[in-house]
Amino acid sequence: MGRLAVYLDSIRARDPAPHSRLEILTYPGVWALGWHRVAHRLYRARLFFLARAINHLSRFLTAIDIHPGAKIGRNFFIDHGFVVIGETAEIGDDVTIYQCVTLGGTSPDNGVAGKRHPTISDGAIIGSGAQVLGPIIVGRRARVGANAVVTRDVPEGAVMVGIPARPTVVDGGQAPERKFMAYGTPCSEMFDPATQKVEILRCELEAMKKRLDALLDEQGEGRERNRA
Repeated sequence: MGRLAVYLDSIRARDPAPHSRLEILTYPGVWALGWHRVAHRLYRARLFFLARAINHLSRFLTAIDIHPGAKIGRNFFIDHGFVVIGETAEIGDDVTIYQCVTLGGTSPDNGVAGKRHPTISDGAIIGSGAQVLGPIIVGRRARVGANAVVTRDVPEGAVMVGIPARPTVVDGGQAPERKFMAYGTPCSEMFDPATQKVEILRCELEAMKKRLDALLDEQGEGRERNRA
């Protein structure tokens, strides 16, 4: 019961909507994770049919498809549903995934099954509609923006946007003490997911202006030294 309370409290820290722990127990993501824990144990015991049966039941009830083979750490939170997580995906601790995300795989050319799905490191946030594809690694506390398509490794603390996804100059929060940022966007305290692209562009513009000011200052200092 203690571990469950810790898990529910970790969700409340990331989602302001619920008014109690009991309310969080109605979340489809919580039920999907619970069913997955059972299916994963059966999968490891090589009871593949039973594991798949529970997987299909869970998908029917929650609209979230987590393959029984996927490895998932502590305090994993799926906010809303319609998420797909592949067989060889690995998810660390305190990871948050929003609706309509796919942790998808690649088809091996040689026909040999192996690591085909991504590894999501501790504290990462995957925004709505993002597609993370192939045996890549998303670094710790990295942020993947809404609708981004990620096909390459993501550095620790990076913020990824676009198709294909690329890192922005926005700071994703390297320090572990940073507060949780909904949808993985640290640009504005009053963030609206619908304006994510505008917010990121604004942050990039501000960063470029600071860099330009610094270059102009360096150029001015160089001229003064030459005159002296």
